[in-house]
Amino acid sequence: MDVTYKVVLRGFVQGVGFRHFAAQKAHELGLKGWIKNLDNGDVEVIVRGGKDTVNHYIFTDLKTGPSKAQVKDMSVEEFNSPSDFPFFLVHH
Repeated sequence: MDVTYKVVLRGFVQGVGFRHFAAQKAHELGLKGWIKNLDNGDVEVIVRGGKDTVNHYIFTDLKTGPSKAQVKDMSVEEFNSPSDFPFFLVHH
């Protein structure tokens, strides 16, 4: 069964290739959703997929991020989406 989570990453997460990194990892894992920069410097991710795969993505890939990123804090909450996501999208 698929799960959907909203993740907000705080720290040095913009201007370091985080969105591209996260999208590439999501595609490799077959996850759906989107990622975008927030005006306050955080990055927001909505991710949907199998529970184990999503957990790996959040707590391994996103928590670590690309080499130049420094994730200081991360919030994770279940997200109820009224629609499915056809793929993983990077919002600009």
